[in-house]
Amino acid sequence: MMKIQILGPGCARCKKLAENAEMAANDLGLDYTLEKITDIDAIMRFKVWQTPGLVVDGVVKSTGRLLSMEEIKKLLA
Repeated sequence: MMKIQILGPGCARCKKLAENAEMAANDLGLDYTLEKITDIDAIMRFKVWQTPGLVVDGVVKSTGRLLSMEEIKKLLA
């Protein structure tokens, strides 16, 4: 099962990234869990200085950008 994590304080961009990630994973038919991490200390452990951040299976894939569903699909495939 793939683990997708969204890093950010809960701002509009973070919420939209989570929505786009969920749509991308569903569109690809993936078996996944989606977790939103809002705790600043937890975010810093990933060495992410700009949010929103996208983490897939423990690997930071993007920071500081609101990725589209299509961009996320490329990272998940």
